[in-house]
Amino acid sequence: MTQYDDAIKTELQGKACYENLASQTRVTRLKGLFLGLAAEEDRHIEAFRALKARRDYRMPESQLLDQAKAIFRELLANREEWGELREDLEGYRFVMKIEAESVRTYEELGRREEHPGRAELYRRIIEEEKNHFNIMENVFEFVLRPRSNLAWRELQAR
Repeated sequence: MTQYDDAIKTELQGKACYENLASQTRVTRLKGLFLGLAAEEDRHIEAFRALKARRDYRMPESQLLDQAKAIFRELLANREEWGELREDLEGYRFVMKIEAESVRTYEELGRREEHPGRAELYRRIIEEEKNHFNIMENVFEFVLRPRSNLAWRELQAR
């Protein structure tokens, strides 16, 4: 199995986790967010397939971070949905662990990549994985304390 196969396997695992979280939540906005994260994992799978085949791949720009911010603003404004929050904290922790490990692995692979276009693709995937981690960290915090204001830690600076 190659490093690309490992990356594809990790992305498939992340996608399955997000789809599972989407199927378990009754909060429509969170379901959409989880499905958006799963769709981004699909984009990463395609990117790694291109990297494996040594072909160029133009990964579309992600809009998910802005969508996530809007979703949380809406959730904060619509408190009636808070009763529907599913506290799958272990599921959130697990997917955060996958994202963190992905970042570390892809950073190492990206450092070894000599082709500028493929190195840039790694950089973009890494940034998206960091965003996924931050989004899930905020979901985790929101479920723990939905009445507090979200700080959107590193997300505010972007």
